[in-house]
Amino acid sequence: MRSFLTPILTGTALAALLAGGALAQAVAPAPQLAPAPTTASPLPTTQALFDSYVASGKMPGIVGAFGVGDMPTVFVSSGKVATDAGAQAASPDSLWRVYSMTKPVTAMAAMILIEDGKLKLDEPVSDVLPAFKNMRVQLNENTIESRPATRPITIRNLLTHTAGLGYNIITKGPLLQLYNQKGINPAQVNVALEAQSRPVRAPTLQEFANRVASVPLIADPGTKWSYSIGLDVMGAVIEKASGMSFDAFVQKRIFDPLKMRSSFWTVPKSESGRLVSEYTFGLSGTLSPLDPGPTSVYLSPPSFPYGGAGLVMSANDYDRFLHMLQNYGTLDGVRIMKTETAKLAMSDLLPPGVTFGTLPGGTGGTMAPRMGFGAGGSVILEDQTDSFGAGTYGWGGAAGTIAFVNPVKKLRGTVMVNYFPGEKWPVRAEATKALRTDLMRYTK
Repeated sequence: MRSFLTPILTGTALAALLAGGALAQAVAPAPQLAPAPTTASPLPTTQALFDSYVASGKMPGIVGAFGVGDMPTVFVSSGKVATDAGAQAASPDSLWRVYSMTKPVTAMAAMILIEDGKLKLDEPVSDVLPAFKNMRVQLNENTIESRPATRPITIRNLLTHTAGLGYNIITKGPLLQLYNQKGINPAQVNVALEAQSRPVRAPTLQEFANRVASVPLIADPGTKWSYSIGLDVMGAVIEKASGMSFDAFVQKRIFDPLKMRSSFWTVPKSESGRLVSEYTFGLSGTLSPLDPGPTSVYLSPPSFPYGGAGLVMSANDYDRFLHMLQNYGTLDGVRIMKTETAKLAMSDLLPPGVTFGTLPGGTGGTMAPRMGFGAGGSVILEDQTDSFGAGTYGWGGAAGTIAFVNPVKKLRGTVMVNYFPGEKWPVRAEATKALRTDLMRYTK
C-alpha cells in the first residue's frame, strides 16, 4: 500500500513550505528561548489540533517539531509550560521529561561503541559485566524459583528487549516484589516518590546492574520480546566498555557534537524556568500537578543516569538527534556514526523467531501490522496509510512524548507533552492525521 508521504516527498511543494522564510523556524543551536511565532502556521491543521488540546484543558502546553530532508524544522507550539498564571509560553526550547525516549539515545551510544570495536552486537553481556555470567530463569510468574538460563544475554538482547529482564511497570507477582526489595527502579517521578525510592535504590549504575543480575529472568534470553530495563543495564555496559561514566560518554559522543545544549540528566538551576510542569488527571479529568517545574525532582541529581527513562530534553534538541538519524549518522557536517552503523541500528534486530508483540500501557510506543525492533526503538516493516511508512524508527515516552524518523523518506517528527498517563489522549493518532492533512495540501 502506498504511503501518503510518497507524492509529498517527490515534489517541491513541501521543500518550499519548510524553507519558506518567515513561515519556517530554523533549528536554534543554542538554548536561548525562541520567540513566539508571529505568522500563520505553515501546518494549520496541526496547529489547530494543538490549540484545541490546550483550549479544552487537556494539557497546558504542547510542542511539535517536524522536518523533511535538511530544510529548516517547522515547530508547532500551543499553550504554556504550566497552568500557573504567568507561566512561560511552551516553545521549541522548553524542557520536557522524555522518559522512554531516552532509550534510543542510549541505544545509539551503544552502537557507537560497536562501531568503535569496544562492543559486539552478539557478544555476551557477561564479557563486560561478569555478574551476568550465570543467569537463571523464573519457573513461572507465581514464584521466584528458577532454573539455569539456556543461553547468555547478549548486547543485541539488551537493545531489543529480548534479554528476559523485567520492568517494574509491567512485571507482576513475586518477581516484582523482589525488584522492589532490591530497589531495581531506574526512574524518578517527583520529589515525594523519590524520597521513598532513593533509600532502597542502588546508589551507582554498576551496583544497579549487579542487583539486576542477581534476580531471575522472565524468559530465556533471545526467545521473547518483553519491555524491560535492558537499556538501563546498557548504561552500565557503556560505562565499562568506554572507560568513562555513561552520561559523560553520551555528552561527548552525541550531545556535544550535535550541539544538543538542552539535554540533561539533571536540569541546571539556571535553566529551571524552561522546565515544564508535569501533570496527572483527577477524578473529574482536571489537571493536577505531579511534578511542578520550579520544584521538580529533575533539578537534583538522580541516583545514577537512567539509560531507559532519565533525560529531560527540548523539542529542538530531540529534533537534532532525529535529524542525525535521518541522515544516517551525520548532521551539519559532523558525523556521529557511520552510515552502515545507523542503518543497522534502525533495522529489525530481533533474534530469529522473536516477534514484536502487543505493547503494554505506558511505553510510548506505536504498533503497525508488521513491526520489528531495532536498537532501542520500533521499526515499521511495511507501508500503510496511517503510519509514516516502512523504515520508520522511533519510540515514545510514558508522559505522552512521541518521536519518529524515516530515513528512507527523509522525514522526522517529535511531539512534546508531559502528563500521566501518556495514553490519556490519542495524540499520536490525531497528530499523524493532522500532519497528513497539512502535507497533502502542498501536493495539490
